Amino acid sequence: MQPAAVLESALYVTDLREAERFYTEVLGLEVIARAEGRHVFFRCGKGVVLLFNADATEIPPAPDAKLPVPPHGARGPGHLCFAATGEEIERWKESLTASGVAIEAELEWPNGGRSIYFRDPSGNSLEFAEPSIWKL
Repeated sequence: MQPAAVLESALYVTDLREAERFYTEVLGLEVIARAEGRHVFFRCGKGVVLLFNADATEIPPAPDAKLPVPPHGARGPGHLCFAATGEEIERWKESLTASGVAIEAELEWPNGGRSIYFRDPSGNSLEFAEPSIWKL
């Protein structure tokens, strides 16, 4: 057996309110769930982007918790890549720059396709890339 797709991807942030502002106002994602001080979740195409406060997710759930999700977390910058066409990447460059977000790198990949890299307010590395970089 083999998984069919990635359903959700998680990043860990230092300031949930600032992260929510960035992911909604700058990236245009829709909030689908939030728990004050713990997490905020966004719809992204057919998947979900999960942003967590790492300190809160490292705490084991109470024995009687309704959803006893095991503790998890990470420290330091993570990475997430969003799919985009070449034309969309150009528009994202303009939009990000207009929002005061620096483009950290632009790459032309050996297999074809290109991508741009930038950071969220917590320092996570975000990317827009043409799916052809993976020959999908």
